[in-house]
Amino acid sequence: MSSVITPWPAALAGTPAVTVIERAIDRSRLAHSLLLHGENLGTLASVAHAIADRLLNDPRHQSQHFPPKQHPDFFALRPTGKMRQISAEATRDLIGSVQVSPQISHRKVAVVYEADRMHPAAANIFLKTLEEPTASTTILLLTTRPYALLATIRSRCLHFRFTDSGSEALAGADEPTRARWQAALADYAAWLQLLTAGVVEKRAVADQVMGVYGLISRFNAVLAAATDQAWKQQKEKLPDDIDDDEQAAIETGIANGIRLKLFAELEHATRNFAMSALLADNPEHSRRALVAAIGRLEHDINLLRLNLNEAAALEDFLLSSLRLWVRR
Repeated sequence: MSSVITPWPAALAGTPAVTVIERAIDRSRLAHSLLLHGENLGTLASVAHAIADRLLNDPRHQSQHFPPKQHPDFFALRPTGKMRQISAEATRDLIGSVQVSPQISHRKVAVVYEADRMHPAAANIFLKTLEEPTASTTILLLTTRPYALLATIRSRCLHFRFTDSGSEALAGADEPTRARWQAALADYAAWLQLLTAGVVEKRAVADQVMGVYGLISRFNAVLAAATDQAWKQQKEKLPDDIDDDEQAAIETGIANGIRLKLFAELEHATRNFAMSALLADNPEHSRRALVAAIGRLEHDINLLRLNLNEAAALEDFLLSSLRLWVRR
């Protein structure tokens, strides 16, 4: 047991969202279902634990203080298995747990980590609980992709967005890593320029193809370095009692956030190149290539969210770009 109340993340303490939540808890008027979303799963988990602590360890109803994850009335649901999905069976187990009376507190709290990973069957089962919530239960859904949830689930939750400076893709990365990323983007733009210049000899074709795999290698190296540095910094801030499953979930959330941000910067680099190409002698070719390239990138980003390897996603995008941009 501990008498220390779980603090809010330092970057969020005193913000309007935290103030509203604290006031609602003090007045016993917090909504039954909250959707907490932002770019950083670790930040969302810290907010959820701070809320759970204040709900479960209310001194007006309970003399003993338990850390939220050790509290008998705290329940968690998170993705499992190779596909990292929340199953229907696990969802039913959670619902069964929260439908019984609290053991020592006046309330129960259920935290759903990465709620966007719910299997469709699980989401439909969970929806029924949100439609008819148990009076003594607060449900906290955490997600970095709120619009991947069913619209009917989103509509039954009170939404709070939380963000901090640590959510930027290369925030916390050392200067060499940031410099390598900018250099890789510059090489990508140079490669596109090579494609649009047209093929004048067979060797140029080989250079274009080899450029694909050189870029994949460089982008992957930067992704790995940035993810490793961000995880090391986040790990130092985690409480000692964090379990392996939650640690893995936070690490995965950091990795996913970084790679999606970097893919977004790849999209910006593509658009910037296309804008300059539109002013050249063949704007129609550049316009068609840009539309098709961005469509392909969005397709690959969606596959990333389904656990496609980032190297495979990069290869698909760059090989597609090779076909789209090259001027024959």
